[in-house]
Amino acid sequence: FEKTEIKNLELKNRFLRSATWEGLADEQGRVSKRFIELHGLLAQGDIGLIIAGFAFVRADGRAVPYQTGLHRDDLIPGLSALTAAVHKDHGIIAVQIAHGGLRTNPELAGVEAAAGPSAVTLPGLAEKTRELTIPEITAIIEDFGRSAARTRTAGFDAVQIHAAHGYLLNQFLSPLINRRGDRYGGALPNRARAVYETYEAVRGAVGPDFPVFIKINTEDFIEGGLQPDDSVTVVRNLVEMGLDLVEVSGGGPWNPKLGPERRKIDRPDKEAYFRGHARAMKEKIKAPVSLVGGLRSPAVIEDVLSSRQADYVSLSRPFIREPHLIQRWAGGDLTPAACISCNQCFDLVREGKGLSCAVKEKEE
Repeated sequence: FEKTEIKNLELKNRFLRSATWEGLADEQGRVSKRFIELHGLLAQGDIGLIIAGFAFVRADGRAVPYQTGLHRDDLIPGLSALTAAVHKDHGIIAVQIAHGGLRTNPELAGVEAAAGPSAVTLPGLAEKTRELTIPEITAIIEDFGRSAARTRTAGFDAVQIHAAHGYLLNQFLSPLINRRGDRYGGALPNRARAVYETYEAVRGAVGPDFPVFIKINTEDFIEGGLQPDDSVTVVRNLVEMGLDLVEVSGGGPWNPKLGPERRKIDRPDKEAYFRGHARAMKEKIKAPVSLVGGLRSPAVIEDVLSSRQADYVSLSRPFIREPHLIQRWAGGDLTPAACISCNQCFDLVREGKGLSCAVKEKEE
């Protein structure tokens, strides 16, 4: 619960709310009143840093229904209302920006096929895919920069680049998915080029004083996918370029058992399932590391932090059930989070009902 600083931000504790799919935007990507109220509750809960997510940077990279948009200037007023609500309750808020790549929903995006580094199909990716041209890659990178500029205009305190969970930038890093023969494929420096150029576009858009984070897969958990050593190398280079924080995650839709949102986290030994990856990252880079993935118990969190396996911890599902969880723990009630990791919250989002705890609603 100690205060820390990331660049020019003072965080009241070491807890981050990790970005998730809230499903509370309209068909144009405009945030709803309920979206704003949700993040206001998180701010009232004294979370150190809230990361809203995951906002698409281009209409043709939209992955899921009711996803937040950051691809047009007319979306800024709604997002400004969001940041104002969070700041009113003395919260700090970032936003995650993303492109679906081969996880794009063609019907929602208005395209015939999902486009990515290569025309690959895997479980969880679109059935019909095509390879991006170099001019298209350049345009997407430029749109990451434009979206980042909108985050600052809208009053966000930081921006996070999404390079995890099988979305576009993760796809470029994966040798299984990225089979290109040009400067964006092949050896790691080429596969990582789109990530480096995206960071440069974002940094150029927001300036040197604005915090820029990344959420990245340390491992894809699929044969031929991204491996930890390559991920560490990419992040180390990004830190040298000026990256301010890395959130360590892993997995994708192709392997639900080893994905980012694992079920039935009901024992301490099931928690913090990326802690080894976070430790390896922290040993090699000079920027703060945040660990996400199945954190439920104060004792486990304290062990992660005190042993310096990570500098921050990120939670998402526990805050869906208990927005004021951090206040509870700070007040001395150290029982684990009430979240049972059933993932029914995401079923509600897929049904168009927006993010909430299905179990809590049944109990009430």
